Amino acid sequence: MPGAPFGAELTPTGRAKGPYARGGMSATRREGEDRVATVPNALTLLRLACLPVFVVLLLQQDRQGWLAAACLLAALGVTDGLDGYIARHFDQVSSLGKLADPLVDRVLVLTAAIAAVAMGAVPIWLVAIVLTREAVVLAGAGALALAGARRVDVSWAGKAGTFGMMVALPLFLLGHAPFRWHDAAETAAWVAAGWGLALGWFAAVGYLPRARAARVAAREQQGLVTSPRRG
Repeated sequence: MPGAPFGAELTPTGRAKGPYARGGMSATRREGEDRVATVPNALTLLRLACLPVFVVLLLQQDRQGWLAAACLLAALGVTDGLDGYIARHFDQVSSLGKLADPLVDRVLVLTAAIAAVAMGAVPIWLVAIVLTREAVVLAGAGALALAGARRVDVSWAGKAGTFGMMVALPLFLLGHAPFRWHDAAETAAWVAAGWGLALGWFAAVGYLPRARAARVAAREQQGLVTSPRRG
């Protein structure tokens, strides 16, 4: 049958059956995205569960736990990139992951930044810039949710900006820890923080037209639903 996918099972009338039927592939994809038990979601949960361990290490006397805290934070940053790779390359993208991954990323960065400021490893003005950016993004996401618009997916710049801060924060800790190359670590931390903040704010600005388009689409959809049908 012309147009039928290769390998599709056909009905006696010549129509494709199973997942190749009209809407079948999209339905299968939607069912796949409803999954909860995936490796990326497990890694996201692991990052969240390790936050208390990170804080406990920072509270060790005489900064004895700072090296371990920096290594843990760096490892959590690696898992952030790893879960995205697994989700894309092994067909484990899920709706829960799309929501939880950026949320846990923000919680991790903010917790680490605030803890580092409290311990004197990061200047407060730097964290204020990070907090302002996160507040702007969260406010925009809340406004879209209240308007009934679809969620705007995280851009590559947003992920790269978060990764930059995930690199900078453990380096700041190493820069103030009893560590041989602490001066080099602090210099690298400022470099990573600079491009992380730049990409983060670039992403925040880039979300504006996408958020506006999502809101317009939501209004049009609501108009179609509420308007009476004309025969």
